[in-house]
Amino acid sequence: MNYPAWFLPAIGGGSLIALIAVTHVFVAHFAVGGGLYLVLAERKGLKERSGKILEFTRSHAKFFILVTLVYGSITGVGIWWIISLVNPAATSLLIHNFVFGWAAEWVFFVVEILAAFIYFYMFGKMEPSSHQKIGWMYFFSAWMSLVLINGIVAFMLTPGRWVQDQNFWSGFLNPSFLPSMFFRTFLAFLMAGAFGYVTSSFSKDRVVRVQMTRFSAKWCLVAVAGIIPSAYWYLKALPTPAQELIMGKSPTIEVAKLWGLGSLVAIIVVSIVAGMVLPKLNNKITSLVVFVSALLFMGSFEWTREAARRPYVINQVMYSNMIFENDLPQINETGFLKMAKWVKNRNVAESKLIDAGREIFIHQCYACHTIGGINNDIVVRTKGMSLRGMVKYIERIHRVRYFMPPFAGTEEEAKALAAFIVGGLHGKPIEKELPPVAALPTRGDTLFEDNCSSCHSIEEMRELIADRDRDTLRDMLDRLEELSDEMPPFEGTSQEKDLLADYLYTIKEGRS
Repeated sequence: MNYPAWFLPAIGGGSLIALIAVTHVFVAHFAVGGGLYLVLAERKGLKERSGKILEFTRSHAKFFILVTLVYGSITGVGIWWIISLVNPAATSLLIHNFVFGWAAEWVFFVVEILAAFIYFYMFGKMEPSSHQKIGWMYFFSAWMSLVLINGIVAFMLTPGRWVQDQNFWSGFLNPSFLPSMFFRTFLAFLMAGAFGYVTSSFSKDRVVRVQMTRFSAKWCLVAVAGIIPSAYWYLKALPTPAQELIMGKSPTIEVAKLWGLGSLVAIIVVSIVAGMVLPKLNNKITSLVVFVSALLFMGSFEWTREAARRPYVINQVMYSNMIFENDLPQINETGFLKMAKWVKNRNVAESKLIDAGREIFIHQCYACHTIGGINNDIVVRTKGMSLRGMVKYIERIHRVRYFMPPFAGTEEEAKALAAFIVGGLHGKPIEKELPPVAALPTRGDTLFEDNCSSCHSIEEMRELIADRDRDTLRDMLDRLEELSDEMPPFEGTSQEKDLLADYLYTIKEGRS
């Protein structure tokens, strides 16, 4: 609310961040694991006195530099550019609280670049032991960059004691720092093995291709063996709400988990069959399978990590829409429009109801929802909702969907937001007298409208309850959260449950 919003209604800033960040993180982890891969591949060539393996390593080093120092550096700048535009408040907080960490990371990054260039351009021109030392220097610098960035990124999910003392080390050495560090280190080794598959498949020497394919397969399998326990450790270090989102309460995370699991299985199968047992099967298609699977696994992890922070961008500190949690009581009392610095409407006037609602949407909802886009399209998700249902949903949105930030503002501002979505986006009529947010419904249809219409249309509900009698429907209302992790408990009284059960039965019978 203290910064202007870069409004791209059909695309969404989050989609742009994901597009740049996933590919950058993919390459950045390769930059870490690939450094150790080069050192050990060179050692393998020296130990076996194989000039062909050494030549393969030199060729792989050239590919490594082009990918990590060119594409990795460009996308690294791209991340800073996009997050500064999409979420300047969170970016500013991370910069100002971790100045020392970022400065130290840049020092290691400079050493990393110098060591990489020396390693490649002096390959075969230096005494082997000295050349290996340069390789180790590169790997240590790259890994230290990962350590420093990991501490800051992990802070966003588990700030720990920093919430109370704002101390650098409290934030950096946060509860998920160590498990995340182990997980990312093994992830870096996995990326090294995946990229090794690619360069091995391009080798024209059949013997070298077989040797380095098996070498790369070992990297993948060892990495997976480390990823699985460290992922469990990482999960257990997260706060309970984040664990619950990952374990089933977030539908988007469920999809990401399926992609991640499938990708990991594909890597394991290919590494065993076309890596260890029959390495001669490695060709450009096989290597592409491993490469794409590694990218998908990285994407699923990053998506899950980002989604597990919801409704925050910095857990317990700042919501995804740049509103500080501590500011919420004052905003609710004073009004969002009066406190926001970059809005035209300072109050909710009847003549500018939808326009005021549009500004509230941009500043409070756009962080996660597009308008007519492919990512969390607000139009699709609210198509069955009435004005009354939308107002009630906004009032209790954080209780119904924990991963969504609570609405910040007055009752009139909640009505304005509802008017923009229902009237402005869907073109439905807006009554002159909007219903009070706290009004208690007394009819089954209004109970359905207030409690169910945000997720279920009448047609969908009719299909879901086709084989249920009235008593079963009433029993289900007592234990909705047991039926599905995604369903919140019904907050009404026993009498209201009876009324809603009666209404649902009329839906089933086709009398509504």
